[in-house]
Amino acid sequence: MENTDRVCFHCGASCTGTPIVRENRDFCCSGCRTVYDILSENGLEGYYSMDRTPGARPGEVSGKYDFLDNEAIAEKLLEFYEDNIQVVNLRIPGIHCSSCIWVLENLKRLNKGIRYSQVDFPGKELRISYDSRHVSLKEVVWLLGSIGYEPRISLENYEDKPVAENRALLYKLGIAGFAFGNVMLLSFPEYFEMGEFWLEQYKPFFRWLMFALSLPAVFYVAGDYFVSSYRSLRSGLLNIDVPIALGIAVMFLRSTADIVFGYGPGFFDSLTGLIFFMTIGKYLQQRTYASLSFERDYKSYFPIAVTRISGEREEAVQLYDIKKGDRLLIRNEELIPVDCRLIKGNALIDYSFVTGEARPVSRSPGAKLFAGGRQVSGLVEVEAVRSVSQSYLTKLWSSNTFKEKKEERYTNITNTVSRYFTPVVLTVALLSLSYWLWLGKTDTAFNAFTAVLIIACPCALALSAPFALGNLLRIFGRRKFYLKNASVIERLATIDTVIFDKTGTITSAREGSITYEGEPLNRTEEDMLKSTLRNSAHPLSRQLYTILKSNNILTPDEYEECIGKGIEATYREQHIRIGSGAFAGNEDRESSPKTSVHINTNNRYRGKFIFGNRYRQGLSSLFRKLSGKYRLVILSGDNESERKTLEKMLPPGVQMCFNRKPEHKLNYVRQCQQNGARVMMVGDGLNDAGALQQSNAGVVIAEDTNAFSPACDAILDASRFREIHEFLRISKKGMQVVKISFALSFLYNIAGLSFAVTGKLSPVIAAILMPLSSVTIVIFVTLLTNFIGREPNNP
Repeated sequence: MENTDRVCFHCGASCTGTPIVRENRDFCCSGCRTVYDILSENGLEGYYSMDRTPGARPGEVSGKYDFLDNEAIAEKLLEFYEDNIQVVNLRIPGIHCSSCIWVLENLKRLNKGIRYSQVDFPGKELRISYDSRHVSLKEVVWLLGSIGYEPRISLENYEDKPVAENRALLYKLGIAGFAFGNVMLLSFPEYFEMGEFWLEQYKPFFRWLMFALSLPAVFYVAGDYFVSSYRSLRSGLLNIDVPIALGIAVMFLRSTADIVFGYGPGFFDSLTGLIFFMTIGKYLQQRTYASLSFERDYKSYFPIAVTRISGEREEAVQLYDIKKGDRLLIRNEELIPVDCRLIKGNALIDYSFVTGEARPVSRSPGAKLFAGGRQVSGLVEVEAVRSVSQSYLTKLWSSNTFKEKKEERYTNITNTVSRYFTPVVLTVALLSLSYWLWLGKTDTAFNAFTAVLIIACPCALALSAPFALGNLLRIFGRRKFYLKNASVIERLATIDTVIFDKTGTITSAREGSITYEGEPLNRTEEDMLKSTLRNSAHPLSRQLYTILKSNNILTPDEYEECIGKGIEATYREQHIRIGSGAFAGNEDRESSPKTSVHINTNNRYRGKFIFGNRYRQGLSSLFRKLSGKYRLVILSGDNESERKTLEKMLPPGVQMCFNRKPEHKLNYVRQCQQNGARVMMVGDGLNDAGALQQSNAGVVIAEDTNAFSPACDAILDASRFREIHEFLRISKKGMQVVKISFALSFLYNIAGLSFAVTGKLSPVIAAILMPLSSVTIVIFVTLLTNFIGREPNNP
């Protein structure tokens, strides 16, 4: 027996024919029932509590993905595959709500071979890491298809091509404009009461023609509002589309009743005009948002460099200059920027940046190495097998693997206001309707009711924070200050303590004098020294390496870099230790008046290189501008030899802490936070990764190395070091702009509602004012953030 009143518990479709019943729940097909069984058996019933009928009916996937059994094809889709760990990024067009995100990020409960899954909701993409011993790529894709989230797989789609623009909204705009223009034309005789032309026998025909023209506008162009509102109501929530859909529905039903019973021509002109202007507003917002889109690719050009071998010459080049076939040097603790093949050296790669697991894997020459891994055992030479994908490195940097969950205060305010906004608007609209009906003014009542629903849209409120912070991201990027996400700006605005590392942070790794004191090194020892330093990315190592003569380059049999202490390496039977006095075996020599690097060969102390530190240009000026507003600290692993020099250069009150190991730096930051401080840590990312991660905002200074820490929140080009105070000032001003834009949004809505409840504001005018308020807020925050973020004339 057919029963079309019953809907599918999973997808919401009508159960035509005899519905399939399971646990007193109706399903339209065996596919939906199977999905329900899969979710129930794995403890994922919460999928249905987040939204009613959230699912999509699964298609037939049996045999559809057999081509993924071909390893050559599967490898083209994989981002990473190493030691049974494989990572794939799939496009899932069916992602549409929070329920989708929830179930897709819980795939590991459906299949134990899946390690984690992460949804990119705006891009409708799903990143999955899985163990190939327990599940194959084909089985992963089949699982997604079987629960209604079939991925769209096309090998050419995985090439870096521009995404085609979605023109659906443009088509809707054209249809809405056509309907509005013709309905207005047919309404002119009614406006001017043209009795000679508008004879009684033609009125019904033209009124029904206006009704017919309004149908595509109401049910196609405005259909998204009704669908969104229906889903919202089914889930027990009231989103911002509910009042708009209700206003359109009331106007359409009232107008239809008018022509059916002969009361008048209705409000089809206002109705189609309302839909047309709202569609214009939506289109303009979409285009504006897309044009600002926070220039997501700007982070592709963050100032990270890599060493390229050109003949016998080594040169530091920006990542985006690397091409397929280039030979690269990857030093200890440096990031592998591109998929490559190992040519020389034994690689020990930490792929935690990609997989989240810190278990290094060993690789021999000839093996393929993947972008995002970090070399942790000396230097290797590699050959790039493709050009650098900066967007991929950006995605890794922004992934949740190293992202600390920190509060996003203003985003939460927006969500809270939006949640309570709709019930308040509906209450005001119903009170207005009741009041004017009680006075017997039916036309005014419906005008007031509809105008309130349309004009009181929280779009301006919801857009103010994203546009303000997004534009600041873009401005910072242009000034070579690259933030991981917009929430970093909120944290920078609250900073009260700034802690600086010394070597490689406030000193330049490219400048400064170096002198040697001690026994002369023989040719073999010089070769060992140069070759050992070549492996290291530490600022002192890089500075010393550049001044030494290039003799025979040796490959160490053993290499180890002890963080905060030094380096040791073995070449056949020869041994060398480079680092602090204690590490080199002469603790009594640690009291050098200058920053020094000590040398020990074959267990015999030979001497030391003394560094005349060259502090970054503008250091004194920067500290003067920061003092008084922030507590300033220098936290260094070096000895106190530079204390007096720094005391002369820097303003009084700067706290200086020396001889601090990496764990001491971390504990110092944590202690400051326990005392209520909001800390920004500025370092080079090598010996201070823990402190960067612990701080409220961790900033890495990038010069000529890609050894930055994935735990940092921002990367600052060394040439912009002197502008740190400017970035902090702009962040504070930016949050003030957000607050002001919130206040303006509230004023817009209060003024609009005050006028709308009087019944003197027509729905069409309300439809025009609604997007105008959003556009003006966007223009306001964009202009103001551009103003506060402008570069000074004399940097």
